[in-house]
Order: sequence, then structure tokens, then C-alpha cells
Amino acid sequence: MSETIWKVHALKYAERNARTRADSFLFDDDHASQHDMDYFIWVLSNGKRNIVVDTGYDSDEASRRDRPILRNPAKALEAIGVDAAHVDTVIITHLHYDHAGGLQQFPNAVFHLQEKEMAYATGPCMCSGTLKMPFTADHVCQMVQRVYSGRVVFHDEDGVVADGVTVHRIGGHSRGLQAVRVKTESGYLCLASDAAHYYENFEKGKPFPIVVDMEDMFTGFSKIQKLASHKSLVIPGHDPLVTKRFGSEGQSGFVWRLDKGPNQAIEDV
Repeated sequence: MSETIWKVHALKYAERNARTRADSFLFDDDHASQHDMDYFIWVLSNGKRNIVVDTGYDSDEASRRDRPILRNPAKALEAIGVDAAHVDTVIITHLHYDHAGGLQQFPNAVFHLQEKEMAYATGPCMCSGTLKMPFTADHVCQMVQRVYSGRVVFHDEDGVVADGVTVHRIGGHSRGLQAVRVKTESGYLCLASDAAHYYENFEKGKPFPIVVDMEDMFTGFSKIQKLASHKSLVIPGHDPLVTKRFGSEGQSGFVWRLDKGPNQAIEDV
């Protein structure tokens, strides 16, 4: 029996352009050049249901961190005909504020999360100001509330979310960071999330500065490529190049279609 084929959309909801390469890469010779960052959520659709991958963050969090958003991620879903209130499944790749900052905007969803991420975000490492910096306590508490209301499915390393959709713990950037493998018409696509913020992370072995386990991060660079049918189907979590390599969809200006494959193979870009 063949697996379900999914469409995959990337929706951009924020950007940060006052960054340098020192903010993106360790051990890089060029520290001073500008290096932009885009923020996305992703949607998997098979004609019968929609699965959202990550929630982004809202205007309140944007104000707290002085990191403005271009649009509310949950509201942006309307551009592809998805109502956040009707979404029944959300995969949270990890609990950092920019990936789990909109839990409350999915009132009817069950959330898929790695066991190790919940333990990490509520454990002794959060006594460290440096390690807890990417987390927001309110978001973590909201996830705990969903655990108690029976709306969290925990995965231990690899897990199945739906036919043709699996999750795989990578770690590195956060203890329970997971990537999402999706069956598409172009083959298996890997939503790497922050297992690779940028193509350069996994293409050139350059680690991102926010890291809890460097060994896991490097192992993850290899693993995300193995999860995809071709490395051009590895989708980094924050790279503006995604908007150049893949075709846009609709008239919104912030939606890209990933499942059809890139406009050019990575080697040709």
C-alpha cells in the first residue's frame, strides 16, 4: 500500500535583517557581512486534512523580544484556505519561542512533541540564563497545560504522525529538536527546522551558535540529508534562499510551495 502524498507550503511571517554572519555560524572566516534570517511555519495538506508544523510567535512575543513580525502566523494560514481553529494536528519541532509561541491559536489541535524536549524545557538546564534564552516560560507552561488536557502526543526519537508523515529527533540546537519527513510527489522532503537554520549549516558543516550539544548538531547535518530523497529536498528553518529556490504560490507574497521540488538543484544554485 503506497503512502499518502502531501503538499507542503512554507509561510513566512517574520524576518530579521540586522544580523551578521557571526550570528549564524561558528568558526566562519567572515563575521561581519550582513546575514538575513526569515521565519516560517509549514503546512502539510493531502486534500482531506491539514497538519501544521510549528506555530511561530505572535505580536505580544514580538514586543517582548523587540523582534517584529510581518503578520500573525495563524492568520497567515488563511492565504492557503486553512483556519487555525479547525486544525487538529500540530507538530512542534522544538519549544523555542519562534516555533511554539502560538499554541493558543490552535484551540482544537493535538500537539506532537519529543519527550526529550519537554524534559529539557522544564528541567535544570532552564536555570541557566544562556540555555533558557530561546524559550519563553509562558509557552512552555501552555504546553504543560495541554499535556494535562490530553492534547500532546509524545515521541521518543522516531515517530509516525500520519501516513507519509514521520518525525525524527535530531537534537543539537535544542535537546528534543525534531525534523519532519514528508512523502511528496518529488520524493521524501525533510523539514529540518532548526537542525539547519541555513543551507550552509549542513552543506558546509558550519554549526549555528545556539547549541546544546555540538555532536548532535553535526550528526544531525548528516541525518537530515538521509531523511530526504535528495539534499535539494532538505528545507532549512530560516534561510531566505528557500524563497528563491522554490516557487511562490498565490498572490499573498508570503507563501511558497515546497513539494514540487526546487526550481534548481542545489548544486546548480
